[in-house]
Amino acid sequence: MDFFELNTFLTLSQTLHFAHTAEKVNLSPSALSRLVSRLEDETGTALLERNNREVKLTDAGKRFAEFARKCLMEKEDVFNLLKNESDEVSGTLKVYASVTACYSIMPPFLKKLSTSFPKIHLSIETGDPAAAISAVKEDRADIAVAALPENEASLPMLFETLPIRRTPLVFAAAVGSEFENVSGSPQDIVSSVPLILPKTGLARERFDIWTESRNVKPVIAAETEGNEAIMALVQLGIGIGLIPHIVLTNGPYEHGFTCHSAGNALGYYDVGFIQKRQVTGSESYKRMREAVNSVLSDLKKS
Repeated sequence: MDFFELNTFLTLSQTLHFAHTAEKVNLSPSALSRLVSRLEDETGTALLERNNREVKLTDAGKRFAEFARKCLMEKEDVFNLLKNESDEVSGTLKVYASVTACYSIMPPFLKKLSTSFPKIHLSIETGDPAAAISAVKEDRADIAVAALPENEASLPMLFETLPIRRTPLVFAAAVGSEFENVSGSPQDIVSSVPLILPKTGLARERFDIWTESRNVKPVIAAETEGNEAIMALVQLGIGIGLIPHIVLTNGPYEHGFTCHSAGNALGYYDVGFIQKRQVTGSESYKRMREAVNSVLSDLKKS
């Protein structure tokens, strides 16, 4: 067995899904299945229980996954030591962020990180902000940028947050569309103007609670994932989109759009970083995470 096989099995032990794992490690599902069979032949025992509905680790599979994890951590420490004789902090930080976060929250963070720790590199996955917590929970990301719950106690104890920006929720309309100059209270707008809403996430939760509490029947034109998808539909002129105001003040949406206030109806929320409270892994990885946390702490103060 080699490091690639160990990493592949460790990934499979975390996802418990052949198709997802195969995509992550750039193998076909059949090649992944053959790799697992080779490992089972070499170890002389079944590492997985498989049927049409689910994949489970056997007891031997759990022990082998822990063996793989330790081997890969040792490899990381040794390789970093050999490559980095000056003992500078180095490594790859996995970040999950929406496109909006990449041009609003991420630039100050990247600037401070690259200045203080130039040998720390980023691997960034972009996607719907609503999936940020899952990305960290599943170890696809070390940290994520997302809208933070109003009460941190509502998060599992596994996580901690670091707020960076505060932004209101607003309705965005395309300049020149029939919805550019809508007027009235938020309740009037919601009940009479076609809306483009996020399918999930904090903004949608707030919206649903508010409309239900006031017995408002919204006119929903579309539901989609991610602020960028919402803005694309807004640009088509089919309605107004519910977004954080930060989307309109950074990046490509500064021009060509106008915003209608939601007043106090939907309120503000904090945007910031989410990570696990406990950092586990190789010593070089822990050093990197300590360095990243020092940058995040400085970012919050500035």
